Parts: sequence; structure tokens; C-alpha cells
Amino acid sequence: MNRDELVAFLDEYLQISAYPDKSSNGLQVEGKEEVERIAFAVDTTLRTIGRAAKAGADMMVVHHGMIWGGLGYITGVHYRRLKALFDAGINLYAAHLPLDAHPEVGNNVGLLRLLGIEPKEPFGEYKGLSIGFLGEFEEPQPIEKVAQVIAEKLDTTVKTYEFGEGEIKTVGAISGAGAFALEEAWRREIDLLVTGEFTHADYLTALDLGISVAVAGHYKTETLGVKALMEVVKEKFGIEVFFIDEPTGL
Repeated sequence: MNRDELVAFLDEYLQISAYPDKSSNGLQVEGKEEVERIAFAVDTTLRTIGRAAKAGADMMVVHHGMIWGGLGYITGVHYRRLKALFDAGINLYAAHLPLDAHPEVGNNVGLLRLLGIEPKEPFGEYKGLSIGFLGEFEEPQPIEKVAQVIAEKLDTTVKTYEFGEGEIKTVGAISGAGAFALEEAWRREIDLLVTGEFTHADYLTALDLGISVAVAGHYKTETLGVKALMEVVKEKFGIEVFFIDEPTGL
């Protein structure tokens, strides 16, 4: 199919222009005009590009692209990644915050649905827009059980910080580096924040606020969106798609 037709669909479906984002979302690198096979991945690296090229992909759709507000000098890793894309004729399409926040295929609705929770309302304000979601269990759940479900369904290790209630009713989800929303979680009386990574400073903030946190890995929490988007593209266009899994353990 025509690349520009596919890009137009993704731009509209993901509402690319609606989000103030340091990522340059949308088509970051032009490749072949005709697209027959698409690789979906979380990150743009030499390994994911190489695997996409080896598998005959004409396009990569990723959560983390390679242009974050401008490239600057085309040297070092930027040169190597660009050269790999150019050599293979691969288009690179990135969707960062738009894929976190999407109400149907986003990472954050995906995290709640892993727990059997239907997203109730937006949560996690970032530059005037909410990129996460919150919801609640029908009956309170022990935090250990919540963590176990996430660990099993994402095939990851979940670290819990039990600074609040041991029985969890309300859950807020922000994939990746979502601890910026700790104070909002406290104001909204959320029992548990599910996110991807946690720093020393985040620990102290959660401790002082009395908010429990489940940390499931930046990479693993952001596999959900690209996988869900992959299925939408496959169903709509009948095009070959595949997922490249390159976990970092972080």
C-alpha cells in the first residue's frame, strides 16, 4: 500500500498533532513509497532496525523514535541509525505520548485492562493534557495479587513500594517514566500507581505522600501500545505486520 495513505491514517487515528511532546511524532524518516510489511517495536536501535531489514520490512512503527525535537549533528549513533534505515529503505514512524494516551490502543488503558479494570477517566496531566488513565476494582485487591497479575501478563518483574493501603481499590496507570504524577495520584486519592520506572527521588516522594507504587519496567509497560496498534493496522489494511521484541530489562 502507499506509505502516505498509511501515514495519514496513523496521524489521524493517534491524533499526532494534539500532543505537546519532545518526540517528533509522525513520519520521522522517509523510505520506500510502497509498504508491504511493517515492523512494530518499542525502540529505534541498530538491533531493531537490523531485524526489521532482515525480515524485509518497508516501515517501522515505534514508540521511541530517533528524533527528539531535532537531530542536531548527524554523527555517532544518529548517523549509524539513519544510515541503517536509508540502506534498507525503511520508513520510520514514531508515536510517543499519542500512543501512551490513546483511549483504545494506548499503553495506559492496556495496563489497566491487564488487571481487568475498565479505564474510567484520564489521569496524569502533562503539559496540559492527561496521558494516563485510572480505574478501580469492583472489590479491593491485595497489592501482592495486583503485582503478580502484572508480572505474569507482561512477563516481567514487578517491584512494589507499599507506602499506602495494602488493599487496592483505585489504580492509576502511566507507562514508562510515570512517577511525575505521584502528587496528582495523592490529590485524587488513588491507592496504587502502576508505572515503568522509579528513581531515588520518586521513592522519597511516594513515601512522604503515602502512595503505593508498582514498577513493572519501562520497556515492558510500553510494549502494549505498539502491539495493540499493530493489530489495528493489520485488520484495517490487511498488511503483513510483526513485532520486534528487544527487552532491556529496565
